[in-house]
Amino acid sequence: MKILLSITLIIIAMNVTAQEINKKIHDQVHNKDILINACSRERLVTFPEFKEMYDPLYAAYTPDAATMIELKKLVKKEKIKIVFGTWCGDSKVNVPNFFKILDALQFKEKNVELIAVDGNKKAENGIIDGLEIKMVPTFIIYDQKGKELGRIIEGPKTTLEGDLLAIFKKKS
Repeated sequence: MKILLSITLIIIAMNVTAQEINKKIHDQVHNKDILINACSRERLVTFPEFKEMYDPLYAAYTPDAATMIELKKLVKKEKIKIVFGTWCGDSKVNVPNFFKILDALQFKEKNVELIAVDGNKKAENGIIDGLEIKMVPTFIIYDQKGKELGRIIEGPKTTLEGDLLAIFKKKS
């Protein structure tokens, strides 16, 4: 009986903490449907409002070749968390361009976490608590041990690949 009760409590706890991936809600701030919480890249690039800009911007973006050569030498097994809004103009521009860079680097998609926020820059169940997200998109780069190496907030200071290189150079 104790084992059955323990299993039941574990299942309940898992259901409470489990995040629904690719969840769509109606955002009151922007009065439109948005994605919220953890998202897959596949869902992001098919979300109607995001897709309209994603495809042409991804296709048109050409990362700087010299910067990419330097980046390839430095990228190992880091992890990247991208906090963005499907409603946000800066996210619609910078996320496709950032993915173009990651694809050119052959960065493992399993090492990229996408988190969508609402118009108040919040997600559910505390999944971005402690990240101090003030503007989106925010690209957070972590080393293999989970230590934050740096961020690109809202837009790059130089170029996305240039800012990424500066973060990776600080690490080495």
